[in-house]
Amino acid sequence: MSAPSPTPEEPALIDAPVKVAPPPRRRWGRIFWLTFLALWAVTSVWQTNKPLPPGTHVKTEWHALPAADVSFIADITTADAYGRAVMSQAIFDQVLSIVRGAERFLVIDYFLFNPHRGAAGATTPARALSSELRDAIIERKQQQPDLRVLFITDPINDVYGGDPSEDLEKLRAAGIDVVVTDLDKLRDSNFIYSSFWRIALRWWNRDGRGDGWLPNPLDESSQDVTFASLARLANFKANHRKVIIGDDGHGGLTGIVASANPHDGSSAHSNVAARINGPALGPLLASEMEVARFSGWQGVIAVEPPRQGPPANDSTALVGGQIARMQVLTEGAIRDAIVERIDSAVRGESVDIAMFYISDRRVIDALVAAAGRGVSVRLILDPNKDAFGHEKNGIPNRPVASELLAASDGAIHVRWYRTHGEQFHTKMVMIYGPDRVWMSLGSANLTRRNIGDYNLEANVAIETARSSPLGTQVLNYFETLWGNRAGLGIEYTADFGVYADPTQANYWLYRVMESTGLSTF
Repeated sequence: MSAPSPTPEEPALIDAPVKVAPPPRRRWGRIFWLTFLALWAVTSVWQTNKPLPPGTHVKTEWHALPAADVSFIADITTADAYGRAVMSQAIFDQVLSIVRGAERFLVIDYFLFNPHRGAAGATTPARALSSELRDAIIERKQQQPDLRVLFITDPINDVYGGDPSEDLEKLRAAGIDVVVTDLDKLRDSNFIYSSFWRIALRWWNRDGRGDGWLPNPLDESSQDVTFASLARLANFKANHRKVIIGDDGHGGLTGIVASANPHDGSSAHSNVAARINGPALGPLLASEMEVARFSGWQGVIAVEPPRQGPPANDSTALVGGQIARMQVLTEGAIRDAIVERIDSAVRGESVDIAMFYISDRRVIDALVAAAGRGVSVRLILDPNKDAFGHEKNGIPNRPVASELLAASDGAIHVRWYRTHGEQFHTKMVMIYGPDRVWMSLGSANLTRRNIGDYNLEANVAIETARSSPLGTQVLNYFETLWGNRAGLGIEYTADFGVYADPTQANYWLYRVMESTGLSTF
């Protein structure tokens, strides 16, 4: 006998899924994490794309100047056939000469300015550059009490507050305006971590000071630092400029734009610089003071606007070799100018690059395309094996070099600078044909962070006749390193195969590090 059907008044006794509300704790946990992820996403998008602060992404018009007002300076460190260090250094001798000759003002901006040497086994520095520069500035201020000095630097020099800098305190005590760059105003290259830091960690111990308990990453022999200071360091952002501009004692401007830092642990590095005299430095001087202002500086340096000559947009007058032309490039404008020049190179012209780091995808693609058009492309790269006593894994340069050779079917040629504990810290690009040489040099590596409007960077672009003394000097510099032409058993550079790294693991590791900003390059 079948069971009677349920009546409307009698609900069926049938098993059915029953919705049970999650416990309040779990529900609020979900709300918290969804809110946090939304806030992280919004912060990430804004902080990687927000407007750039004043004084950044500068690209000036070309300005003509006498060829004699531009000079090239190179610091070179290598070893002879017996492994003994062979050094030729001149950049900071010229920097000190600008300090000692200034009468009205000095504006100085250096990324690394400290005596730290890195790991316990780091190479002994050749010079105590930080104290040399510090003492020269103080001495000149004492000699010229009316001299106005603005010293801009990066917070890495006091380990983001965790290890206060004695050098900076001595400058302050001598009446120098010391400005530590406000890096929070810059865009975030390391968006995965930096967005989390801005939401959760930024407000905790904002100056990084206190009793430290973590090892100092800059010098193992220095005092321990706080977690807050290391948390700031992990943002991987910097005022990476290396600039000094002062008056020349005769009403004009003189300055040096370099790849070199007044840092004891870096004093043996190979570097390049340009010394420039004249009003073409005016826009860079204005940019530096804007950086100081958005970092909290409220001082005044009375500098008369330099009298600029007419823009020199036509380069045909350079062929005689008596004049050159120069433009200031900072941050992302550096990449724009370099890629534009590489893209315009044609068969019969050459691209020569001497670089500490190269990883930017736009630059890499432009080099491969240029080689495909028949342009000669050569690179001298640091092997990325040494960093202040620490051993590195060759990223990014080794996988990038392998990519360049493979993608160009061997048309691009690479040699490695033979380092011996120090670094090939040079940052220079040269593009030239039969008549003219165009070069860009300064602080900027060819990486996303350096030339993607994240770090603060300062370069100059200079164009001159190939036959001019400056053109001849820079081309001979590169050829000497490339061809090991010094004699005496010195080998500046090694064949590509010495440090080649074709492994896919390191290639994709570099690509992830480059695209996310989770890297020190």
